Amino acid sequence: MMSAMTTTAADTRRVVRVGSSARFRRYVGPDDVWLGTLVVLTLVLAWALVRFPDAAPLTSLILPMALGTLLVGPSRLPWFVVFVLAVLSLCVAIQASLTMRQGMGVLVIFVYGLIVLLSSFRRSRLGVSGLRGESMLVDLRDRITDQGRLPALPRGWFADSVLRSAGGTPFAGDFVVANLDEREQRLDLVVVDVSGKGEAAGTRALLLSGSLGGLLGALPPADFLPAANDYLMRQGWDEGFATAIQLSVWLESGDYELRTAGHPPALHLHAGSGRWRTHGTEGPVLGLVADARFTSEAGTLQHGDVVLLFTDGLVETVQRDLAMGIDRLRGRAERLLTQGVEGAAERLVSQLGSTQDDRALVVVQRR
Repeated sequence: MMSAMTTTAADTRRVVRVGSSARFRRYVGPDDVWLGTLVVLTLVLAWALVRFPDAAPLTSLILPMALGTLLVGPSRLPWFVVFVLAVLSLCVAIQASLTMRQGMGVLVIFVYGLIVLLSSFRRSRLGVSGLRGESMLVDLRDRITDQGRLPALPRGWFADSVLRSAGGTPFAGDFVVANLDEREQRLDLVVVDVSGKGEAAGTRALLLSGSLGGLLGALPPADFLPAANDYLMRQGWDEGFATAIQLSVWLESGDYELRTAGHPPALHLHAGSGRWRTHGTEGPVLGLVADARFTSEAGTLQHGDVVLLFTDGLVETVQRDLAMGIDRLRGRAERLLTQGVEGAAERLVSQLGSTQDDRALVVVQRR
């Protein structure tokens, strides 16, 4: 009986502690904790400035503002900056006199506070603190990278893809989506070039890559580009267009269908003859024409054949038009593929195109 009463009392205390903790988390969020900590830090620094004016520099009050840009949300950051500047003004008023050096330090702090205020007003559009905003960008980058990975193919097939963004940033307007059906009988690949480049096109590329990836796995090959076009038409973006090339390969037979939407053609290396062929079809850019229709081109990949799918950033530059760029890609690929198809995509993207434009390349080989 006594043991049961003891257990009940312990459980009751545990429930009370859990409930109190839940209520605390409900009313006091992470921003409140960081804000309170920084307020205490500001007051401690102010006390040090008043108590030890010769040892503690006035510029030390920059520290809580710098931490605030990382840890405090944009809705509270302006008030915290005003609080720090008010504390600084009080510390200056208490001191009997200021040297020229100290006066310049105070000016620097006020200018820095103004910069923080301006940045917080811009960040308020996102509604998160600096660290959270950076983590969201990292997650954005990782999702684009993950969605561009090609599935493991059955024996007898090889595929590789490489993406490079303008200026070397991790966000690009070019992306790849792929789908291998459940029975591993058909591989669908789509290379997309969103209008714009680098960070400006990265958010739209993320939205499109997720949406087009879902469409690719749910629709027959002939219905994919019309559905993608309808999706872009509904977005109403100012720069809401994209080019795309779609390759569907039946892995058992090697038969394929190719469709393009305002995109550069594919290159096909015939292993038997050693000759290259250019494959392109009629089709408008995605997102510009309602009820667009896209033609297809069919063929068969024989053993040893290689297909290259790429964006215009890989072949077109200010000094070189698209036709010349494709010829250059063909010549460079012919030399590199003699060394083996593994790693060829990486080497081609590193050697060709402009670093000021997004570049994407997919290499497919039937072994």
